[in-house]
Amino acid sequence: QDFEEIQSLVASVSALPVRYVINTHHHGDHSGSNAGFLEVAEIVAHKNARDNMLRGNQEGLPRLVYTNSTAIYLGGVEVQAFHLGTGHTNGDSVVYFPDLKTIHGGDLLHTTAPFLDYANGGSSRGWVSTLNAMLALDFDTAIPGHGGIMNRRDILNFRNQMESVRQRMAELIRAGVSADEASEQIKDPGLSWTQAEDGLFMRRSVPGFYAEIAAELE
Repeated sequence: QDFEEIQSLVASVSALPVRYVINTHHHGDHSGSNAGFLEVAEIVAHKNARDNMLRGNQEGLPRLVYTNSTAIYLGGVEVQAFHLGTGHTNGDSVVYFPDLKTIHGGDLLHTTAPFLDYANGGSSRGWVSTLNAMLALDFDTAIPGHGGIMNRRDILNFRNQMESVRQRMAELIRAGVSADEASEQIKDPGLSWTQAEDGLFMRRSVPGFYAEIAAELE
């Protein structure tokens, strides 16, 4: 998220300037260098991501927004951006490099445990649907928002765990477990998210997650 650091890293692999920046969503660790890049490049984001930045009084609002999909053609290379649905937030972009059969999923992809940002339109149900749409793209390599490089099997496993965690929460709610109790009782050695990062997923996502699943069961 540091403008100078990113520019230095780019310069280490290419003498060409940065012309476009795509924000995968509004969180500061994915858009924190916007103010600097607006001096030298155009910033692209989904409309909801820009709205979230505006509401959060963030600096460096994107000048180019899209709703469903967009594409950039530069140097004979096509780069596509898709909004495949809600998930981590309501403004997630999946960046697709068709020539390389590679996608960047932003925080829709995570190698330890995801965070559902319910304050900004996050949805576990939407996330599953978005991952299914992502898997319909022709790619071999996936870059997550956090963690190491992934492949199609990794994303399939990620989706399956999202479904399993949703099912586990539904079981707890049907059994009468309260929201406060659910963050402990949902922990399961077979569900790595519930164990990862000292329970970060539980602490950050479970209150909203509980409410989402409870509403579905009504």
